Amino acid sequence: MEERALGVIGGSGLYDLPALTQRREHRIDTTFGAPSDAVMEGWLGSTRLLFLPRHGRGHRLAPHEINYRANVLALKQLGAEQIVSVSAVGSLREDVHPGDVVVVDQFLDRTRMRPSTFFEGLGVVAHVAFADPTDAALSSALEGAATEAGARVHHGGTYVCIEGPQFSTRAESRLYQSWGATVIGMTNLPEARLAREAQLPYATMAMVTDYDAWRAEEAGVSVADVVAMLHRNVDLARRTITALAPNLPDPAASPAVHALDHAIMSTTVSAEARAKLGHLIPPALP
Repeated sequence: MEERALGVIGGSGLYDLPALTQRREHRIDTTFGAPSDAVMEGWLGSTRLLFLPRHGRGHRLAPHEINYRANVLALKQLGAEQIVSVSAVGSLREDVHPGDVVVVDQFLDRTRMRPSTFFEGLGVVAHVAFADPTDAALSSALEGAATEAGARVHHGGTYVCIEGPQFSTRAESRLYQSWGATVIGMTNLPEARLAREAQLPYATMAMVTDYDAWRAEEAGVSVADVVAMLHRNVDLARRTITALAPNLPDPAASPAVHALDHAIMSTTVSAEARAKLGHLIPPALP
């Protein structure tokens, strides 16, 4: 079986997989700074897994404090060929219940304070296609793995990403619901945008913990609600990653791996830009 390399961004407990072998830790720096924490490497059969705790071990980083550029770039530098995000979300639909999994296929961006591109301040302009922000083949494999792991899975859906760290007001929650969004979270953007610029296929396992704030008859979401459901979801996430590892699609077939082929508008690239973007830009650029 051909070897695959999968980056997984999520909680720090995800890499506690019974069958994970050859474990080692990578403390890595990037040209965009340090990632949230050390990257844990291990093997499941012929699949090399690279786990990065998004908020750092001990949940030290708020969503707006995460260095998303360094996280994505660290995984790419270590050889990840595709990325799966495991994320806690609130539901904006009556039929999407706490405990369910949504394999989302669209995003709405409501963040305000986060760098969302590698291409800024360096005299290099890139416009990558982002109409379909998740990878269809990787998402399909993830959906199958979550189903095999025993989850109630929703195929597709829109994830609205808010700045946080506060939860939504009821008015905001109802507005996002009126837009047709399925779930709400605080972390998958700019993560998905940066994965596309890094030419890495990306998919999201959105694990529903609550109903956000749109239900007038209920109290708004609280940390206690989220944490209680997160503890229940950890084992499901582990089982899903274990089921996914031997069934990963060929990343070379993904449109994401060609995202920069015609995206860079600049006709020249300075030595400074080339040094900072070396893991991203095609070497053939002038």
